[in-house]
Amino acid sequence: MIKNTFEEVLSDEWVKANITNPVQELVIIRGIIPWQKMITKLCKFYNTSQGAFGKSLRMMTAILICIKYYQLSDRQMVKHIKENHYIQYFCNITNEELQTCLDPSSICVFRKRIGEEGVEIIEKEVFEVLRKAGIIQGDNAMIDSSVLKNNVIYPNDVHLIFKAFDKMKQFAVLHQISLWWDNNEVKKLWREFFLNKKQNRLEWLLKFNILFIPALKIFDKKVESLKTTKKKQIKADNMFAILTILEAQTLEKLEGKKQIKNRIVSIDEPDARPIVKGKEHPKCEFGTTMEMTFNREGFMITIENFIGNPNDKTLFAGTLEQFKKRMKGEPENIITDLGYRSNGNFKIADNISNVFLGRKKDVSEEKQSFCCKARSATEGFIAIAKNIRGFGCSLYRGFEGDRIWSLLCQTAYNLKKFIQLLMGEKIEEKKLMKLGLA
Repeated sequence: MIKNTFEEVLSDEWVKANITNPVQELVIIRGIIPWQKMITKLCKFYNTSQGAFGKSLRMMTAILICIKYYQLSDRQMVKHIKENHYIQYFCNITNEELQTCLDPSSICVFRKRIGEEGVEIIEKEVFEVLRKAGIIQGDNAMIDSSVLKNNVIYPNDVHLIFKAFDKMKQFAVLHQISLWWDNNEVKKLWREFFLNKKQNRLEWLLKFNILFIPALKIFDKKVESLKTTKKKQIKADNMFAILTILEAQTLEKLEGKKQIKNRIVSIDEPDARPIVKGKEHPKCEFGTTMEMTFNREGFMITIENFIGNPNDKTLFAGTLEQFKKRMKGEPENIITDLGYRSNGNFKIADNISNVFLGRKKDVSEEKQSFCCKARSATEGFIAIAKNIRGFGCSLYRGFEGDRIWSLLCQTAYNLKKFIQLLMGEKIEEKKLMKLGLA
């Protein structure tokens, strides 16, 4: 069960004694976030009539936002709650609850419970507050894509097979099954491969594959005859499916193929793909594609994730439609690079005043300088997002994990941008009045 409302649990005396800076970032953000709207919409992920009461939704949503705002791990977040009164105030936690309110694993459980849909609710409510106040404006749509790296080591075909044996061993231990291959032989072979600096990779790949193929066939039978819970059965079936793909791509590699479609680069991150984005360094990154749109002030309007490296030209229509849907109208200017340039995309954006797809001649002379500067700014916004705001590498597993990571980072990114403009006194007073800040 879960409570569908919340109360301010910290007394006025506590706030007066501990919150001495009324313009501290978290104090300002706390006052503009629509907590009750979020809580009401997140209640659907719980049974409202049965079971023990879950952790406060007010506290858990604040924790998810704060983790990405300060780029903390779950464990670091719990530590900071206990040490920082401003974070404690933001998360609405009393002194009595402070030491026992939360275990780091509870944050992970909550993220899994609400999933992508729940995180979208949190991001949307924060975004809508800023949009309705007129702080996020939709005059300009600056579109570009980048790579959201996954937390994987550089792929090695031999290492993937060795990792596959490790996964089958974990399966055997979990279900109390004896190993059906000579594990000592596999480890000995791995040591020899690792110590052989002048190795012929294909020869070693063949040696490992000879051991892997019969082990995988027996693994298939073990999975079919498994008597366990539905959740564990699904996990085992998924693992067998991944290892089957690995077997097929290994055979292609041994046949001498250089380009392998939908190549698995990590067993733990099966949706990660090698993506080349035309940079000098790194030439290739392993993860998923992010399609982002910004406005001229630097707010992130939309973000979408895709497996592999889809052509930017094919993403343009969907991205523009999503931008218009979020901003409740069409932009006056669209700015992209040459990767989006096509006659079809010009036709899609036919109703828009200025469409800059990488060349000055696309727009009128008086708009050329603005569009070129906006295009340069887009690269800066992406650099900030990837190097400072958490978009550089996703630490959550799977494609859904990448999506959750992206949405939470977008929430924190836009709040950081709002605070940056507020502290620089670049927001009009009438807009601040709508937020109750003036």
